[in-house]
Amino acid sequence: MNQDSYSSDQPTGQDPLLLLKTLQLLWTKHELGKLKEEIRRGFARLEDPLAGLLAMLESSSDWKGKGHSLGYCITTELQLWIKEHPAVPQSGTKLKKLQARVLGMLSQCPANLLDPLISIYQLHTADRNYLLEHVSHLYLQGNYKEAAILSIKLKLQPDQDVEKMCTPLLLQDKANLVEDYVGDYPELQRKLLQTLDMWCDPSFNIRDITRPYQGLSRYKPEKFNRRVLSKLVFRLLERFNVDPALCPNVINQRHLRTLNYLFYKRFVEKTMTEENWADHIQSTVGENRWLQGHLVQSLLRHCGARGAARWARRCRVPPEMLPRAVAEELQKLHIQDRVEEVTKADNYEDSKKKDYYQLPIAREKIHFLQTWEETLQCWEKVLQPGQVVGVDMEWKPSFGMVGKPRVALLQLALKDEVFLLDLPRLLEQAEAEGEKEKLPHFIQMLYSDAAITKLGYGMSGDLSSLAATCSALKDTEKQMQGVVDLLAVDKQLQWRKDGRKVDGLSPEHSHEERGVRQAEKGLSLLVQHVLGKPLDKTEQLSNWEKRPLREEQILYAASDAYCLLEIYERLCKDPESFGLGSDLTESLVEKQSKKPRAKKQLNKQEAPSPSGQECQGPRMEPSCPPAPISPREFSVVCDNMLQGLGRYLRCLGVDVQLLDNEDDHRKAAEIARQEGRVILTSGLPYQTLRSQVGEGRCFSVNCSEKAKEQALQVLKHFNVQVSLSDIFSRCQELLG
Repeated sequence: MNQDSYSSDQPTGQDPLLLLKTLQLLWTKHELGKLKEEIRRGFARLEDPLAGLLAMLESSSDWKGKGHSLGYCITTELQLWIKEHPAVPQSGTKLKKLQARVLGMLSQCPANLLDPLISIYQLHTADRNYLLEHVSHLYLQGNYKEAAILSIKLKLQPDQDVEKMCTPLLLQDKANLVEDYVGDYPELQRKLLQTLDMWCDPSFNIRDITRPYQGLSRYKPEKFNRRVLSKLVFRLLERFNVDPALCPNVINQRHLRTLNYLFYKRFVEKTMTEENWADHIQSTVGENRWLQGHLVQSLLRHCGARGAARWARRCRVPPEMLPRAVAEELQKLHIQDRVEEVTKADNYEDSKKKDYYQLPIAREKIHFLQTWEETLQCWEKVLQPGQVVGVDMEWKPSFGMVGKPRVALLQLALKDEVFLLDLPRLLEQAEAEGEKEKLPHFIQMLYSDAAITKLGYGMSGDLSSLAATCSALKDTEKQMQGVVDLLAVDKQLQWRKDGRKVDGLSPEHSHEERGVRQAEKGLSLLVQHVLGKPLDKTEQLSNWEKRPLREEQILYAASDAYCLLEIYERLCKDPESFGLGSDLTESLVEKQSKKPRAKKQLNKQEAPSPSGQECQGPRMEPSCPPAPISPREFSVVCDNMLQGLGRYLRCLGVDVQLLDNEDDHRKAAEIARQEGRVILTSGLPYQTLRSQVGEGRCFSVNCSEKAKEQALQVLKHFNVQVSLSDIFSRCQELLG
């Protein structure tokens, strides 16, 4: 219909409320086809369709609810109708009056009506100061969410105070809305991150922020603390690709936690070598004076003045930062001291070799490859039909910093030799030569060739990191064939036919030979069970990106891949002695090749499934479920986001320890190791915690469910049988 016909055909004075009654009748009869036709005919008869729509919306309340409503149907049909009748939209004073009316309605609108109304009434053309004043009025009324959403829709953020707008949203746990608010504005992203970082300064009083909002509805103080804010900062840094240097307080605090963790690994667990530990200490502390001060204090506690002086010199701590006692010891140090320490360390290394798995091939059979020519020779040997290849990967530990782990070393083990591929160097070299797809092509060939058996442990986690390293490999997991993930075998081996867990020793080793070492876990435990001795994991947390690699790192990396070959050979020769089926070879390769997992995991130990339960490589159920236990035999430590679950389990008689809101997640791992508890956690902390405890000792709970459903999930997974006498028994003990 053209403009002339529209003007001549339209009668005047048509009442929009009469049209509304007709439309309501059709709506109740669910006659949507007739409804849309009547809406279009009705608008054609109205003198002012834009004013008519507002009259209909103002006289009805059905559009205020969520979902599909009559108001939504009328509005979207008018939006389409206007496109066909360009003469309808108005301007000038009349449009301003309509804009004022519609602005008053927007704060009550469901989300699906905002965009159509803003478009129909051309609110983007309205006076910006008037719009800002309206949003400010909403804000002062306490409608913070509505003010933020309208600001986003009208693109008002550059003229607003980002701290003022976002603070009440964060107090109401609406971090996602905050992310959307700054999403299109890099300058606002930086301002928000600087503000959050300021709040995370240990000397800053967070109550100064929360005090003006004490009466805020839906206020969640437990969601507003330095730990939560720090996690938000890291999420925003990664999402918006902002330089972490913009947030020194958060970065320093994360580095300090890493520093404390490294001291725990070295001096409490004693599971890191000096060289490995020193590499991480130096990369963590660097030239940061604040961290150097904390380093010196920790050195004094763990090493005494003399040891602190030696490490302070090694880590290049400026002399002016050292306490007098350490500075005096530093002056007394001589070369002989260092020689004695090295000799002592060497003797220790020699003495412990007999306790761990030893690589059965000669050192010259381990090849570190950094050029494409060397790599071609490797592929010629690996890509042979019938070949069995142990595959492993190493990357630098992130210690919770921004970004996904990127593979620094790819290990391929054959029967007579092991190849260690310097992946960053090879990818860089290929890109410089204009052939960046060359290496990914060969890796895809390996994983997709059903004639080559690939052995791994937690392969899904490795492939996830591989995809983060090279985007061309993102679909490798979907295409892989002929793979055997020994993590699934490990799950089977952990349960005997009577439902009891195995003791972690191979058939020919008794309990007397166990020794007093810390309990093994993951691949190391599987190696111990099948081959008799565990892996030496002291190099596991090495800085794998640093070149050249140390000799200990090379031997560790080669052992990690080669032991897979020996485990597989041993299990295939005599599967029944380990409680496995006689058709082990066929069942493993066939089942795991047909159903490659699409779910990614970031660690080689275990990963949560969509339902919240642990998922360990390609799914293979254990031959028998765990033996039933009573709540009194089951002890857990609950992460601080699962306090409701913890209290519920305690009422059922379970021995529960709860983390406080301010506790770092890693405290759960410390408690679990010291007291033999199972960790109950959820989300990202699971990725960190599962690698710090034994296999099956960390469980991911679905946070979207209520405490009762979470508890049922936990009890079912661990086969905890609750009786009437158990209920409230724990509470009575605590009260008694």
